[in-house]
Amino acid sequence: MKNRYLLLRAFEIIALILILGVNMSACATGTFTWKEEVLLHDGKKIIATRTVERGGKSEIGQQVPIKQQSLAFTLPITNEKVVWEDKFTEDVGGANFLPMQLEIRKGTAYLVAHPMGSVSYVKWGQPNPPYVVFKYEAKLWERITLQELPAELKAPNLIFSSPDSEAKRFGQRVVPAERIKELYESYNQSEYKTIYRLPLDHWKPRPVHSGPKAPHPISPPSTTNSKK
Repeated sequence: MKNRYLLLRAFEIIALILILGVNMSACATGTFTWKEEVLLHDGKKIIATRTVERGGKSEIGQQVPIKQQSLAFTLPITNEKVVWEDKFTEDVGGANFLPMQLEIRKGTAYLVAHPMGSVSYVKWGQPNPPYVVFKYEAKLWERITLQELPAELKAPNLIFSSPDSEAKRFGQRVVPAERIKELYESYNQSEYKTIYRLPLDHWKPRPVHSGPKAPHPISPPSTTNSKK
């Protein structure tokens, strides 16, 4: 009897340790930095250094969300070091974007990002196609319209989905442009294969339905024992 009690207690302790371990991993934090070879529209290549910090709570079995991130590179002509940052915001509960494209045209840098999650998508105006575009000018990143993005800048060239996980999976110091291109070719949705310029039907706001109404008011059945 005593042995059975000790065995049950051992199972309880093991179960508690496993639960605590899952909860700790769900709130785990971590920072990872890697480099990507970025193929520009003119065939030239630059190196971008990316850093992702994950932190906060997540559901069991899901990856810890991106808390904040940055992307750094050097402008080829001026050798100016440029940093784009996506910091934690309370309204979204983490970072806001998934960068898709970094381009340089006539010495000016552009960055195209996809809002990360529905809250960020609404915050940034529900863009359709789902891109938020930034232009680096006078040492500042400013949001511009999709129409202001030069037409020749078409191809996404940054690791898009779970970028830090993909970089770790590749396992080398620099992720080559060919590998990034392969990732985009594996996506099904066309707006992730190229930068669209016209609205897409499946990104249009959906009408809100309040539900069916009865044609006439329905009165509750009367009862003789109802209390007042």
